[in-house]
Amino acid sequence: MLYTVIDIETTGNGYKGSKITEISIFVFDGKKVVDEYTTLINPEQNIPPFITNLTGITNAMVRNAPKFYEVARKIEEITKNTIFVAHNVNFDYNIIQAEFKSLGFDFKRKKLCTVRLSRKIIPGLNSYSLGNICTSENIPINGRHRAKGDAEATTELFRRLIERDDQFIINSFLHPRSRQATLPPLLDKKVVDNLPETFGVYYFKNLAKEVIYVGKANNIKQRVISHFYDKKKKEQNMCLETADISFIETGSELLALLLESEEIKHIYPKYNRAQRRAGEAVGLFSYEDQKGIIHLAYNRLKLAPNPIMKYYSVAECRNHLEVLCKEFELCPKYCHLQTNVSSCFHYQLKECKGICCDKEAVDDYNIRVRQAIKSVGIDAENLIIKETGRTKDEVGFALILDGIYKGIGYLDTSQDVLLENPADYQFFVEPKKDNRDIQRILTAYIRKTEEIKLLAND
Repeated sequence: MLYTVIDIETTGNGYKGSKITEISIFVFDGKKVVDEYTTLINPEQNIPPFITNLTGITNAMVRNAPKFYEVARKIEEITKNTIFVAHNVNFDYNIIQAEFKSLGFDFKRKKLCTVRLSRKIIPGLNSYSLGNICTSENIPINGRHRAKGDAEATTELFRRLIERDDQFIINSFLHPRSRQATLPPLLDKKVVDNLPETFGVYYFKNLAKEVIYVGKANNIKQRVISHFYDKKKKEQNMCLETADISFIETGSELLALLLESEEIKHIYPKYNRAQRRAGEAVGLFSYEDQKGIIHLAYNRLKLAPNPIMKYYSVAECRNHLEVLCKEFELCPKYCHLQTNVSSCFHYQLKECKGICCDKEAVDDYNIRVRQAIKSVGIDAENLIIKETGRTKDEVGFALILDGIYKGIGYLDTSQDVLLENPADYQFFVEPKKDNRDIQRILTAYIRKTEEIKLLAND
């Protein structure tokens, strides 16, 4: 069996847009090196100063070096029918694969990661970086952060791992059914094995124990594993940083969604984007003018007391108003989307029934405005949404008082029977902030539940 122990240097420290500046390949038969290939590569883009400071590779050094397409055939041939070995193998493998893909070639090899192997065969180290392992093993690195120096040191490390592998760990990593090679290199397989297959929220953490991603799942273990197989650059970068995973079981999907949203806004994780926003700044409100026409308008929250809905920006609010206009055939003039007009442009398009030019009765128009307002908020001042608990003897719930979300909580079924009104439940929740995303989750859930009830009654 032949291995190719590989190290690359690139123009950046992530996946996105990184191009190879140097590659070194040691062909290893398990005991000795039988071939070696090292070359600088012209990345056809600028090398950032911080990368030059790290590797010593300058733009001048690669200016006359071969481009990747000129050495691709050599790389393909020397690695053919070998097992691709690297320290943090997914990093090197994925970038090389991306370079081949840009040429229209599908590069596929079996992989082994010396980080994961070292965690199994040399347990107990504080760090499994190449520098730290080589220091603990007295392996010299002749040219740190250069491809040849790191590849040569990785080859010697791999030789020692093979020597000590009396439990056939390497073979188990190469087994087709093994997930070892796909797990993040810093993550212990036991962490994944101990994940539950239940509803809940999970937390990806880096080596410093900082939460870098929060997610919700109907099956925590299954969802976590799916991240490891995702080919998106963001997912790959995130998995490379993941050293630990924790979780909180919730008992239901709704409670998981609410907890996830709360945690993202509280922790502000690096790899969460969808709900990682600053506090709301704009409020939607209604008022009645002298003609009795109900207006929908928006303003800064400080100037919009008791808003129907809160938004993160004026653009988000206006977009939602446009949706309401279309869905309920409202007038843009009285939704403050068109100003300084006697009649709205939508009337000419027959999308407004003419309230703006006295072609529609005020009462008829106001009926649709009230329907629009009802569709926006939670249609209940006080509401307890009861869900499955984390155990069979437990009830989970989300609490809304005066139309405002208060949080989630859990009660023994015996306790739940004794509570008579929604206000009593507030003593069993940790208070949480209401916001646009929470309202969206709850409104969607309530609508879905009502639709299911209607279908069941038909």
